[in-house]
Amino acid sequence: MKKFIYVIIFFSFFDLFTQLPVMSTYAESLGASAFLTGLAVGMYSLSNTFGNIISGFLTDRKGPFVILVLGLLTTGLSLSLYNLVEDPTTLLIVRFVHGLVAGFIVPAAFTFLANATEQEKRGKGSAISGAFVGIAAIIGPAFSGILASRTSVPFVFNITASCMLLLGILTFFILKSNQIKKEKSSPSAHIPISVFFNNSGTLKAFAGAFFLMFSQGVIAYLLPLKVQSLGFDSRLSGTLMSTFGIIAVLVFILPTNRIFDKVAPIKTLSLGIGLMGVSQLLISQADSSTLLYLAMVCYGIGFGFLFPSINSLLIDSTTADIRGKAYGYFYAFFSLGVVLGSSLLGWLSLGIVGGFIFTGIVLLVFASTILIPYKRPSHA
Repeated sequence: MKKFIYVIIFFSFFDLFTQLPVMSTYAESLGASAFLTGLAVGMYSLSNTFGNIISGFLTDRKGPFVILVLGLLTTGLSLSLYNLVEDPTTLLIVRFVHGLVAGFIVPAAFTFLANATEQEKRGKGSAISGAFVGIAAIIGPAFSGILASRTSVPFVFNITASCMLLLGILTFFILKSNQIKKEKSSPSAHIPISVFFNNSGTLKAFAGAFFLMFSQGVIAYLLPLKVQSLGFDSRLSGTLMSTFGIIAVLVFILPTNRIFDKVAPIKTLSLGIGLMGVSQLLISQADSSTLLYLAMVCYGIGFGFLFPSINSLLIDSTTADIRGKAYGYFYAFFSLGVVLGSSLLGWLSLGIVGGFIFTGIVLLVFASTILIPYKRPSHA
């Protein structure tokens, strides 16, 4: 059952990563202005934030099974809507719908997985799920970039749509029996939203998720510009991103993943975000491809330590009956981080070097403050 959930996690992030290299050029091909192009790219993450939060509430109320099936089927249908897009306005509407319903999948999938994983193995389980996210990050952009150049963007999304619809049908039959047991044993509870933000563990997990994707947003925005400023072509940007993804996956799947069950997640969280901060500073000063590769290896190690840590921290800080809401907010912070990571630096106009330095300092400050004790209840 858990192996099947890993497949769902892979395709939910594969859906996200296939959009990255093609959406801006697709919007421009429809005649979108620079503003509408940026809006089309960010619209998915914006509506995805609301989808994550809605998914969290519905997951605790209806159970993760129902929301998973609903999310997979509606995401498959929303991806097919790209075939109807002929102008920027229609694209914005489809992007909003796509992001909203896709937001249902991940909180429900991770809730299902967390509830099915033994407590003493939650760190290793989080590392394995992170490996599938990393693999999606490696395969997704390359798949869509190559295929879209030979066919079309809607054709690429049609393939993803077919996978989502098939997964939705398989989920109904494979996870149905498990869903019946869950609903009988885990009644829903009404928990105020403030509980999550007054709890040390969940608050640090949310902050870790935000800064993880804030950093990703900065990398996606500034790294291609840094590469270009050094006189290299865009292919180097792709190989640098692949390098970070491969290193992160190795951290997830090698025996190093045992550390996540032996060391307190708050310590590996601080180490991970600290290494990502150091990487941002290294990129700012890099003047050769070799230094850029070294910086991205450091970034990949940091990402590999951070992702399982924030998942473990969230599991440790919640109980099964409210974990859906917790994961809803958790992945909402993921989406917000992506949006703010690129848009804030654009607004501040710090430049390429200044943007990396600013981000590196912010991440290092967070890595330090996250270790400060915060006296609140240990469970939400």
